[in-house]
Amino acid sequence: MKKIILSLLLLMAMGKLSAQTTIQNSGWLFLLNSTKLSEKWGLHLDVQVRSSDNWEYVRNVLVRPGITYYINDRNNVTAGYLYATTDTRLIGTSNTVLTENRIWEQYIFTHKLKSSFVSHRARLEQRFIEQTNGDEIFAQRFRYFVRLLQPLQGKVDVFSKGPFVALQNEVFLNVQNKELLNNSLFDQNRLYIAGGYRFSKHIDLEAGYLNQYINGSARNTSNRVAQLALYTRF
Repeated sequence: MKKIILSLLLLMAMGKLSAQTTIQNSGWLFLLNSTKLSEKWGLHLDVQVRSSDNWEYVRNVLVRPGITYYINDRNNVTAGYLYATTDTRLIGTSNTVLTENRIWEQYIFTHKLKSSFVSHRARLEQRFIEQTNGDEIFAQRFRYFVRLLQPLQGKVDVFSKGPFVALQNEVFLNVQNKELLNNSLFDQNRLYIAGGYRFSKHIDLEAGYLNQYINGSARNTSNRVAQLALYTRF
């Protein structure tokens, strides 16, 4: 069963190989904060700033707050809201900024795999997407994310300080009203590899390369992203 699921995800990640693909280069800044208010409750916040192709201007700004319930040390659930802006300007034209509002729910499971720390995340999004004609469409999307973090200091039960490498992948699936988007179940895939340093149990800083493969209705996009990320935990 696991082999079947992995094969399916790989096929979706490959997308439409016969379609034309546009290559882009951009930069993303990413901040993720988790604040624990009590043994069971906490706050989530991530903020992202993304450039357009060739770093020409800020294309996207995303702000995603949420409330987390900790089931135990290895399992938690979060529900929240996202506000995103997309600058759709073309060179030589005036700015056109579109907004998207989302409600989202997620489940995270973490565990050890030999000397690595692994996290799995399943997220469902209810998306309210502004169109260029002023209308708004509704769609739902499912995302599955897996991240492996490997400390470079060897096998440890608790990783509190030192350098590390990280490898992660996330698959996006359109599960409702896909005909309003790209008319396909497969939306996009994000593969990421990074190196970083854990300064304490509260702060990680990492830099890496992310490939965002987007399955478009007429043309696919391979976005080559340089990402700088800060993770804080309080």
